[in-house]
Amino acid sequence: MSGTGRILGLDYGTKTVGVAVSDPLFLTAQGVEIIRREKPTKLRRTLARIEELIAEYGVTSIVLGYPMHLNGDEGDRCEATKAFKEMLEKRTKLPVTLVDERLTTVEADDIMIESGITDRRERKKYVDKIAAMLILQDYLNEQANLKEQD
Repeated sequence: MSGTGRILGLDYGTKTVGVAVSDPLFLTAQGVEIIRREKPTKLRRTLARIEELIAEYGVTSIVLGYPMHLNGDEGDRCEATKAFKEMLEKRTKLPVTLVDERLTTVEADDIMIESGITDRRERKKYVDKIAAMLILQDYLNEQANLKEQD
């Protein structure tokens, strides 16, 4: 984990990027926002907003969801995510760690249903932000477990 700054968690998609940030102690992930993308090929505004969030929260590293297939294979989305990772590293000069995000969107949907948000359209408004939280929380938990084993 990174020294004193926070960690940014991202759920990168063709239309949106869900954003979460760690607390300063790296214990919990909080949802921040969903960045809406105008076109899948245009990332300038998305990257600019991510840079603003990095400055606002004092972020020193980034965790990016890696969308492998359930069987562990990598598809087209993985290639797009790797390209986005390279762009992020180049533009922000921060380390970006890929984290397996299989089933986080399903889990996010389940959480909202359990919370009483049964309208599919309503859940769609929040699913990417919650998925980003789950990706980041998984990473934080994994790092805490590694620390305990030392």
